[in-house]
Amino acid sequence: MENPLAGRPQTRSLASDPFLELNDATVVLGDTRVLESLRLTVRDGEHTAVLGPNGAGKSTLMKLLALEIYPAARDDGTPVRIFGRDRWDVFELRSQMGIVSADVHDRFVHGNSNGAITGRDAVVSGFFATQGVFGHQAVTDRMRGAAADALDRMGVAHLAETPLDRMSTGEARRVLIARALVHNPKALVLDEPTRGLDVVSRYRFMERVRQVARDGTTLLLVTHYADEIIPEIGRVILLDRGRIAADGAKPAVLTAPLLSRVFGGPLTVSEDGGYYHFLVSRGAPPPRADALAP
Repeated sequence: MENPLAGRPQTRSLASDPFLELNDATVVLGDTRVLESLRLTVRDGEHTAVLGPNGAGKSTLMKLLALEIYPAARDDGTPVRIFGRDRWDVFELRSQMGIVSADVHDRFVHGNSNGAITGRDAVVSGFFATQGVFGHQAVTDRMRGAAADALDRMGVAHLAETPLDRMSTGEARRVLIARALVHNPKALVLDEPTRGLDVVSRYRFMERVRQVARDGTTLLLVTHYADEIIPEIGRVILLDRGRIAADGAKPAVLTAPLLSRVFGGPLTVSEDGGYYHFLVSRGAPPPRADALAP
């Protein structure tokens, strides 16, 4: 594993418990080791991206964070800690760590047993960790006020009464970030957040994410698109077939040799205003694995 210098934390003191600690975390699904002995620490305030191609293990890592799956048990320690704890009630964790993904988006757009979900109900449901609001739930004025503030923060206050299935993809995704932020969590996890957005909508959406990072919420971005890695993110973890291929400061990890090896093709890398972009280099032969091996 290549290990360039780690990126610097951006917003919070290092005295608090780390946001995420993985200590030889392994996930086995069927006969396949999808994640293999991952070791990493993401500190509170350290905006970080996890980058990798399809099949790298990113989706499994997301499920691990969401407590949808669990790592293989170990006798010599705890494989996963979130904010210093290895045991969480999922509802309590949602108040500390918001999650927005394309899968969450699809579920909310499709509605629930009550029908379509409005922007306001989607955000209020963040207090209950449910898909929309149900009749047995006691919604308070404080919750409604917090939901209104969160919608306004993401620039979608005018969509409070609009069903998600009538919003554009970008609008619905911003409503779901408002839902994730309604608790004022310590961290926000984004899984390929601009999937389905056109180039202008992607830019506007990520500008909102940049403001969230500047406001002090720790950001963990999981993606296979380099141009989703906003300038506020200083650290990149490169994932390849369930293992960490590189982990460090953004300029040290987002290099043509490393990315070409992990993504399996000749890539060129450019940087503009803190954003990185990579393209397939036409006509160039793929890099030799032995020449690029650490």
